[in-house]
Amino acid sequence: MELVFENVTKRYKDVTAVERLSYRMENGVYGLLGSNGAGKTTLMRMICTLIRPDEGRILCNGKDVWQMDKAYRRILGYLPQEFGFYPDFTAEEYLLYIALIKDMHPALARKRIRELLCQVGMERYRKKKMKGFSGGMKRRIGIAQAMLNNPKILVLDEPTAGLDPNERIRLRNLLSELSRDRLVLLSTHIVPDVEYIVNEILLMKDGRIEDAGTAAGLIEAMPEQVWLCTVPETQVEGYLRKYRVANIRTAPEGTELRILSAELPAQGAKQVPATLEDVFLYHYGERSGENGTF
Repeated sequence: MELVFENVTKRYKDVTAVERLSYRMENGVYGLLGSNGAGKTTLMRMICTLIRPDEGRILCNGKDVWQMDKAYRRILGYLPQEFGFYPDFTAEEYLLYIALIKDMHPALARKRIRELLCQVGMERYRKKKMKGFSGGMKRRIGIAQAMLNNPKILVLDEPTAGLDPNERIRLRNLLSELSRDRLVLLSTHIVPDVEYIVNEILLMKDGRIEDAGTAAGLIEAMPEQVWLCTVPETQVEGYLRKYRVANIRTAPEGTELRILSAELPAQGAKQVPATLEDVFLYHYGERSGENGTF
């Protein structure tokens, strides 16, 4: 499976949400990482043919997705950040309803629903009404509905948003399992949700792909180093103005700062290994006073 973006642009009045974006994806798991407002959801909605690009094309195996029409949607699964449901529907009734919308044969739909409910760990709750589900349970049902037609392209917008740490871990493991033999695009601004399950990370900023690569590759390519240093509390504000600071921790001898800098930021500072969160800070963080305080 191949998905290609050719100079894709989308504008909303005076705001350009996605600007001349070009990229190529194949089977595998891609993490779309960026701060709020980077254009991630707009790009995903265009992939899912919910909105049209103002310029450019999106091609699936060489064919324009809009010209493919139903043939494209048959191989597509989509989990939006917020998906609607009738609260009094049971999990099984909701999935049968979605299967009807997707024009699936009833017998095939029931078999597929049973398989998916087991796969997402919701089989014992199939007769329970969705209004009583936790956030994590609803997200698992959301993933099941996206997988009903066994899609070749699976698009997930902030699938772990609002979940507690245990639910996020369970969902990450589930997504890793579901990613075999298909193209999965996962959007998030939560760094750990992409670090261990994706093959390639796309860093999106101001509607463009600013950088892309594996987690290890992006970390290695970051121009700045990461330092730990302890400074007097009275000097912390000065460091916040001068540097990108990833972490602040009160210590017995002062305040410990985790700083991104190309040069030694303070006497006695120790260089430490960078993480993907440091890469995120490098691309999206601000120093104090740059359009607000980071």
